[in-house]
Amino acid sequence: MMAKIGRNELCSCGSGRKVKRCCGVARGPSEHSLAQAFLRTAAREAARPAGALSEAEFAALLAELVDLPCMDLSLQVELPMLLSPALGRLCEAIAEDDELAGEAALSEVLDELDTPFERARLARAVIAAGDAGRCGRLLAAVALIDLASGSRQLLCASVIQAVAVRAGVARTPAGILLAA
Repeated sequence: MMAKIGRNELCSCGSGRKVKRCCGVARGPSEHSLAQAFLRTAAREAARPAGALSEAEFAALLAELVDLPCMDLSLQVELPMLLSPALGRLCEAIAEDDELAGEAALSEVLDELDTPFERARLARAVIAAGDAGRCGRLLAAVALIDLASGSRQLLCASVIQAVAVRAGVARTPAGILLAA
């Protein structure tokens, strides 16, 4: 006879939450916990090839993450159609090349757009880019580790590139310059 999982035990999906707050029989897993579980699994698989890297090699690949969003639109954060005040200020700062105003607005924008769903979407895009050969296997592994670790390096680069394209300052990966 199998023992019943109690409502107050940790959920087996790996979210770290209690069963009653996560994958309870009545509700099923929340989208939030599914996105976090996907990120953890992807990072765990990516850690295998990245584990052989030296600290210097890992740091060099981490520095390359800044260029990753320039390769494909799917590697850029999806911006909302309606701009928040912070996102509007960031667009203006990037269009006017005002670093001071841009840094102030970027922190607010990251707080708005940094969600488990967006991190999981970016992770799927990184996996697809790695599988298609558009980025190296080790760079993709480091990107997945960065996304799952809570670091904002790739996310920040993705936001900046997406806003620069939207503001008409940068070209899309296909070479199209959008009108500002």
